[in-house]
Amino acid sequence: MAEKLIIFTRFPQAGTTKTRLIPALGAVGAAELQRRLSERTVRRGRALAISRGAVLEICYDGGDARRLGGWLGADLLLAPQGVGDLGARMVRAFARAGLEGCERVVLVGADCPALTVEILHSAFSALADHDLVLGPAKDGGYYLIGLARPAPELFRDQPWGENSLLTRTLIRAKRLGLSLQLLEELADVDRPEDLDHLGNYPDSE
Repeated sequence: MAEKLIIFTRFPQAGTTKTRLIPALGAVGAAELQRRLSERTVRRGRALAISRGAVLEICYDGGDARRLGGWLGADLLLAPQGVGDLGARMVRAFARAGLEGCERVVLVGADCPALTVEILHSAFSALADHDLVLGPAKDGGYYLIGLARPAPELFRDQPWGENSLLTRTLIRAKRLGLSLQLLEELADVDRPEDLDHLGNYPDSE
């Protein structure tokens, strides 16, 4: 059973990264946090890929393949996110995985410091007998989404960045007849009030 983990991240360039955190951290500090969170997530992705034999792909925004490879590792499979809203970019990433023959695909962002390899394993295991797996975020969105069959309608015209995203996604999934498994709720770090969630997760983890 071919499996693929996709990590969405952004090149940590000051002024264009984690912009909602700039008032609290400054442009350089926000970019540094993006770098730390991305590296943490990639470490977990590498561990998952080794233990399951899954494909690991980094979908990036900003920078280019040379800069991303120099930062996160030249051995990684890299792909640009491309144009459009977050939904359009996610649709393309899932579609590409399907064309490559991957039957269980999990996508995560780089904003969730509490994400663990065990949670990633749970997501792939859930896809053995569910069409869809979601990791709810405390802000009303989700930090993880996995699919065992194509569902591009799940991503169209959704309120990206709003606290109604998870609810709207659950409604859409029910309408599409997708069987669903929810994972544990975790906190993303997107806004100044989220920074308290960082204290329990040292970079060395």
